[in-house]
Amino acid sequence: MTKRTIAEKTIWEDGAQMLRKAEKDEVETVWDRLDIQTPSCTFCDLGLSCRNCVMGPCRISPKGDKRSRGVCGADGDVIVARNFGRFVSGGAAAHSDHGRDCIEALAAIVEGKAGDYAIRDEGKMLRIAAELGISGDGRESSDVARELVDKFFNNYACRNEDVSFLGRVPEKRRRIWDKLGITPRGIDREIVEMMHRTHMGVDNDAANTMLHAARLCLADGWGGSMIATEVSDILFGTPTPKKSRVNLGVLKKDDVNILVHGHNPVVSEKIFAAVNDPAMLALAQEKGAAGINLAGLCCTGNELLMRQGVPMAGNHLMSELAIVTGAVELIVVDYQCIMPSLVQVGSCYHTKIITTADKARFTGAEHVAFTMENGRQQAEKIVRMAIEGFAGRDMERVEIPGEPVEMMTGFSNEALLSALGGTPAPLLEAIKAGKIRGVAGIVGCNNPKLKHDHCNVTLARELIKKDILVLATGCVTTALGKAGLLQAEAADQAGEGLAEICRDLGVPPVLHVGSCVDNSRILQLCALLANELGVDISDLPVVASAPEWYSEKAAAIGTYAVASGIYTHLGLPPNILGSKTVTELALSGLDDLLGACFVVEADPVKAAELLAERISMKRKGLGL
Repeated sequence: MTKRTIAEKTIWEDGAQMLRKAEKDEVETVWDRLDIQTPSCTFCDLGLSCRNCVMGPCRISPKGDKRSRGVCGADGDVIVARNFGRFVSGGAAAHSDHGRDCIEALAAIVEGKAGDYAIRDEGKMLRIAAELGISGDGRESSDVARELVDKFFNNYACRNEDVSFLGRVPEKRRRIWDKLGITPRGIDREIVEMMHRTHMGVDNDAANTMLHAARLCLADGWGGSMIATEVSDILFGTPTPKKSRVNLGVLKKDDVNILVHGHNPVVSEKIFAAVNDPAMLALAQEKGAAGINLAGLCCTGNELLMRQGVPMAGNHLMSELAIVTGAVELIVVDYQCIMPSLVQVGSCYHTKIITTADKARFTGAEHVAFTMENGRQQAEKIVRMAIEGFAGRDMERVEIPGEPVEMMTGFSNEALLSALGGTPAPLLEAIKAGKIRGVAGIVGCNNPKLKHDHCNVTLARELIKKDILVLATGCVTTALGKAGLLQAEAADQAGEGLAEICRDLGVPPVLHVGSCVDNSRILQLCALLANELGVDISDLPVVASAPEWYSEKAAAIGTYAVASGIYTHLGLPPNILGSKTVTELALSGLDDLLGACFVVEADPVKAAELLAERISMKRKGLGL
């Protein structure tokens, strides 16, 4: 076991202060558990272990000795491809099921079963409907919404020929997918087919399995995730630019502090309404608190940040440390990226963990089931629980580090295009003139194997120096916000050309475009630019990166980015290095097939150079 110093764990002073407090309070964190688990199993690291049947489990030797095949006869290439296929299936299922939950929420509104939920952006609903061939002429908006619900639900079916938003994909990209047989059909169909293919005795050709992995990830990116984004905008409003604050300093010593955590805004929007209810505020003051303070973690936080300006307390690796402040009465969660350890850490203080989704219960947490019918009622119940919990806070154990950092957020595609005058033409002109050399999407998670947020922040700083505009989603948002890169003043850190554009528009050189499902906004923007130029997405000076990724969802996102034609950097490799065939396909072979591939580089400075070189190559290809 190798125990790292606090300086090796995080770049943040608020994080370091809470790690010191956790040690003093004898609270175990994610870094402690990683140290205990290190070193990890080499076979698992390489993707060469298989437990898909009980003839095994099997471990394939990377040395080519007698253990070069599993009991069934599968070699290392097949086992690595199977494992990767199942890995991205989990990620695609998570984001696409989020999309399904959003459709069900819209359906409940249409059917009059949604209590006090309502469609907030009817204009967007009508635009999306028209885009998908649903006429709104002379019809009640509820009838249009009902037809849109049916159309979106059909995206998950098994008899579809494609998913609804494929009409956004440039024709050249569609031809590549058709030729390779990877045009996505039904969302659930592709996921189920991967589970079938990876059963013993089905698909035993590694390249064939990997191509289907691309197909099912495309069904997520252009299907489930894109639906989740567009329906969330319809339900809760399309984000527009606004200011907020970030880091653990957003917690308030004299207030009831509530954190929302997870991914689905159906719950958090009602919590937001409840904490702003005068009756709840009066109750909090009656119990001795100055008020009620709501802040976000991870992607549920991103959803409220984008739409309501609710501040961010932290990202994935800050979720335990937020509790260590001793100032958090309650964390309400929905699903995804929530560490089970929060229950144990919360028990060391007075913090309650409240689960809300029946598909995401946590042993030791209290469950308050949310439905569209009871959302406001349950939200008020949860806020009352937090208020009652304020009396149990030990003020001597409260330690809130630092001061909040200001940031600008809310750059949906609609907001971005509005700032550009309604069309992508000014952005393209800036790219053609070289003031903006290209665009990079930095997305994804934190991983305790890497120094917290070092890669995320360093990569963004290096890219904007090179006049590359950065779009950020998910946990990266908190990192770049804490680093001051989501402020208009951060233009001073950018190259001369990008700085000029940012100052003219009054925007940061890093634009926050949403939560992890909102990577679909980046896909749509790429498609808009490609269609405007009459080229493929792979021809654009556009790249992507997940510097500190950890999850199945991030692997699915990276795969659909590459399959869409976007060169994608990973800070850590997926568990595929045990197969030369699969590794070479990911790092170079996909470039020949799809016009994009993965690149793995742990050093963010070197990664920025690789991404900038790719952008220069694409600019040259366009004659720029």
